[in-house]
Amino acid sequence: MKIEQIYTGCLAQGAYYIESEGEVAIIDPLREVKSYIEKAADSNSTIKYIFETHFHADFVSGHVTLSKKTGAPIVYGPNAETSFDAIIATDGQVFQLGAITITVLHTLGHTMESSVFLLKDENGKDHAIFSGDTLFLGDVGRPDLAQKAGSITEEDLAGYLFDSLRNKIMPLSDDVIVYPAHGAGSSCGKNLSKETVDTLGNQKETNYALRADMTKEEFIEEVTEGLTPPPQYFPLNVKMNKEGYDDFADVLERSAQGLSPEAFEAAANETEAVVLDVRHQDAFAKGHIPRSIFIGLDGGFAPWVGALIADVQQPILLVTEEGKEEEAITRLSRVGFDQTLGFLKGGFNAWKQASKEYDTVSSVSAKTFKSLSESENIPVFDVRKEGEYLSEHVIGAKNTPLDYINNHLTDFSTEETFFVHCAGGYRSMIAASILKSRGIHNFIDISGGFAKLKEAEISVSEYVCPSTL
Repeated sequence: MKIEQIYTGCLAQGAYYIESEGEVAIIDPLREVKSYIEKAADSNSTIKYIFETHFHADFVSGHVTLSKKTGAPIVYGPNAETSFDAIIATDGQVFQLGAITITVLHTLGHTMESSVFLLKDENGKDHAIFSGDTLFLGDVGRPDLAQKAGSITEEDLAGYLFDSLRNKIMPLSDDVIVYPAHGAGSSCGKNLSKETVDTLGNQKETNYALRADMTKEEFIEEVTEGLTPPPQYFPLNVKMNKEGYDDFADVLERSAQGLSPEAFEAAANETEAVVLDVRHQDAFAKGHIPRSIFIGLDGGFAPWVGALIADVQQPILLVTEEGKEEEAITRLSRVGFDQTLGFLKGGFNAWKQASKEYDTVSSVSAKTFKSLSESENIPVFDVRKEGEYLSEHVIGAKNTPLDYINNHLTDFSTEETFFVHCAGGYRSMIAASILKSRGIHNFIDISGGFAKLKEAEISVSEYVCPSTL
């Protein structure tokens, strides 16, 4: 038996490759499926099943394409309704894979079709669960994504999740291995661990949602408390996962069109495309196409695209480092953004060499900011998440989280100079690009963010552990 976790950091997502006696199961695959097919071929194995723990909201799964290319059926748990052929399993249904078995445990709560897959080894012993978004390490799946107005509420879903965990998961042996669908950084839960594998016994001891003495009412209150609105692209990804989507190879072929500066500019003017600059934030600050939006490949690229651009049908024109075009298109497609019209051939240097207009972002070091702030009372805007800000922040700074920056535009003066910062510089540059695209230019970015501000001994609020907020 072979189990391999294939973890994608940008999405904080785990797919799984399971092999026994020449038969393979793939759980929650990424949209680009070539690697799974090649992995099976390398071991002379056949992909027999494609298991989906639920209809994913935060990424487009590769289930449809992988099934078409291999002939392997797609397996969902009860309550799933799809526009393509799939096995809708019953609770407790067993699937043979070589010498091992995979049992479907219907664990509704995160969504109504959510299921956990229990792997039993060659001796019939419970070995591992692939817990999807039902159980994370340190948390459980948020119960507000599948609610229906006037029908199912997030409190109802949380109650279902409580029962699922107590009746299906917690009775399992402590030595069962937990393989979740996501880790820290995912928007599918609140307090996910940075670890990606654990034992169920350790989770029973450390995961707040698995407390043995917890009542259903306490569970519902704690699981629903502090939920922020889900990103706007989530329902659009669910729709694609239910109904199908274009083969990634076709998306790549039509999107990888190199455009001259003149053609790029014309396309931007004619199509109302978003010009998306995915280079490093320092390169963007030194020069970028006016009104372009920065979301760098080196950070949490795909989730931020989904959160801030939101509409997967939005046309996009790319500015990348040379050689990064395919990576950018690939990572956009993982969250359903398939309408890339092309990229700037030759990168930003080609734009400058064509004598096209460009813009910059003013930036200062934390030490410079300290000297300026000591002599002048200049407003500071912190674009980190609310929890980060409440934990510790620059005295006098105002919190305008990047996730909701479009709701805070009236907070920013269009005349008085102000500063912006995040934790390390990535998010504040995204914020800077959005502000500039809205005609706000009178700000200065603090290079290195809050980390550098602390090093410079700027006055900050008393530290509060995030877990106690």
